[in-house]
Amino acid sequence: MNNNSTVETAIGAAVILIAAIFFVYAYQTSGKAQGAGGYSVTAEFDNAAGVNTGTDIRLAGIKIGTVTAQVLNPENYQAVITMAIDPKISLSDDTTAKITSEGLLGSNFIAIEPGGSDIKLTEGGRIAYTQGAVDIWSLISQAMFDNKSKSDETTTDGGTPPAGEEKTPPDTEPSPETAPQ
Repeated sequence: MNNNSTVETAIGAAVILIAAIFFVYAYQTSGKAQGAGGYSVTAEFDNAAGVNTGTDIRLAGIKIGTVTAQVLNPENYQAVITMAIDPKISLSDDTTAKITSEGLLGSNFIAIEPGGSDIKLTEGGRIAYTQGAVDIWSLISQAMFDNKSKSDETTTDGGTPPAGEEKTPPDTEPSPETAPQ
């Protein structure tokens, strides 16, 4: 019985060691180990759906920072997003920020497009040109219901025609051009 308990203890220790290695690896690759770092800039968005603390900030598809905070501006009801940008990246004051996703069902991130100004953003700077998240489901819903209402207006079943159009009676005799030969 002494031999079995030694084997069980060794297997348990190996499992704990593997789990610890996994957690250290996950912590370091998540970007949390390095801290926020960089300089802090803010941007206001009309819709920040899908953006949370830790969301990526990307330039040309490359991660250059993370979202560090988000609050609601009580004066204009816009989402104020605070971002930590890599200090090696120098953004101009006419930079644009847009909330976008990695595909139809992918997670959101903030895409940065640099401007051409010589004036650079510094600690506490503000990105003035922004575009909020697009709600794809409301766009789909709007397209479906708008098309349905337009098709209802132009009826082909003899119902009431749209306003401003006269209802013409259907031809009872074939016209000479379409008469069978």
